[in-house]
Amino acid sequence: MSDQFAIDAEVREDMGKGASRRLRRHADLVPAIIYGGNKEPQPLTLIRKDLEKALENEAFFSHVLTVNVAGKAEKAILKDLQRHPSRNAVMHADFLRVDDKVAIKVHVPVHFLNEKSCHGVKIEGGMIQHQETDIEVLCLPTDIPEYIEVDMLNVKAGEIVHLSDIALPKGVTSVALALGEDHDLAVASVIPPKGGSDADDEEDGAAEAGDAEENGED
Repeated sequence: MSDQFAIDAEVREDMGKGASRRLRRHADLVPAIIYGGNKEPQPLTLIRKDLEKALENEAFFSHVLTVNVAGKAEKAILKDLQRHPSRNAVMHADFLRVDDKVAIKVHVPVHFLNEKSCHGVKIEGGMIQHQETDIEVLCLPTDIPEYIEVDMLNVKAGEIVHLSDIALPKGVTSVALALGEDHDLAVASVIPPKGGSDADDEEDGAAEAGDAEENGED
């Protein structure tokens, strides 16, 4: 992971829902919290424009961040982000402290490759459907991939790409697959073109009629 992210925060003393509303409304700040790492949870405030600027980069969601809390740097990942249901504005951010020697669970975005040249799309006229846009993995903080690639080139119409079909980087394992084969989730699929099955039925019917004529059946 080549990009480095740092965000400044201040310790939040004024607690409660009313205090959080005042932060967002008057000071243009975002309430947050950092927790984990055998330390007490610490409520924080972040400058909204700085946080939203950082969120524009997809890598911010899957990188180890430096959270500067009142001048003290702490390593963490963005664990959760709450947005307003209609305005999509950030309402609260959760950061989890990390230790380079302790594996953590994190959601990593999926990048789909060769969608336009996918066999099921280009040759068979199908359409790609994404069942998942990220994958939850377990790994050391230093091994967190920026994204996971899923190559759609040779996927045919009617086929499904499962978690078990995806090659994960060394040191990275799927949280779902660790639970057993029943958790081998579908990540993407190619839907056959509409009418394809009807056309196949008509061809089968015509073939059956031809066979019946050859056999002298009425």
